[in-house]
Amino acid sequence: MWSAHPHAESSLADRPSPLPKEVERYVNEFRQPLPRTIANERRAAHSLSGHWMSLVLEELDYGVLLVSGQGQLLHSNLCARRTMDASFPLQIQDGLLRARHDKDTNPLFEALGRAEQEGRRCLLRLGETADRANVVVVPLNRNVEHTAVLLVLERRQLCAELAAQWFALRYGLTPAETEVLKLLSEGARPNKVAETQGVAISTVRTQIQSIRAKSGAQSIGELMRQLAVLPPLMSALRMELA
Repeated sequence: MWSAHPHAESSLADRPSPLPKEVERYVNEFRQPLPRTIANERRAAHSLSGHWMSLVLEELDYGVLLVSGQGQLLHSNLCARRTMDASFPLQIQDGLLRARHDKDTNPLFEALGRAEQEGRRCLLRLGETADRANVVVVPLNRNVEHTAVLLVLERRQLCAELAAQWFALRYGLTPAETEVLKLLSEGARPNKVAETQGVAISTVRTQIQSIRAKSGAQSIGELMRQLAVLPPLMSALRMELA
C-alpha cells in the first residue's frame, strides 16, 4: 500500500513522466524558431492580405479615406478620389487632409483627434449650401499598435448608374424605363421626368407602374429602397484616375 511508503507518492509526482518519442519530437520541433521559409511565407501572406484589402476598397462605390489623427493621408480609394472634386468640402494637399472651408477646420480635426485618442466616432456635416456633404468618422484603434481613422464619404446620389443598369437587367426593364428609373433615383418627380424625357406625364406614370410591377415594388418609395440596398460596387469597366 502507498501508506507504507510515505515518500513514494511525492517522489513519483516530482519525477517527470516519460513522453512518447513521437510527442517529444513534436514538442521539440514546436520549441524551435520558425524556419526561414515559414517566416517568409507568413510575411508574404501578410503582404498579400494587405494588397487584397486595398483591392477591396477600390471596388467599393463609397469614398473611403484612411488618415492619421493629424490628417496625414494613409490611403484613399478610387471612389474617394473621384468624389473629392473642386466642390467637395474636403481636399488633399501635399498628402494631408484639409477642410475646404475655414469653418470646417476645427470640427474636422477635433473629430480626428477624438477618434484617435478616445475611440469616438461621429457624423460630420461639412461644406456650404449645395456642396454640403456628410462624412462618417470611425476610429481604428482596437488591437493595433498604430491607430488610424477611417472616413467614409457620403454618396453623391442614391443609386449609381451602374446599380440602375444592374437593376434594369435583373427585372427586364426597357431602355425608356431604365432612364425613368435613373431620374427617379436622382430625386426627380414624375412631372420632371416627363419634362426631361419629352413625353406626357401619363406615359411616365405608365412606365413607373410597369417598373413597379416587374420589381414587385408597391410604391416609388419601395422602389427607391430596393435601389438603395443594392451592393455599392464600382463598375469593372471604370477608368482609373491618373
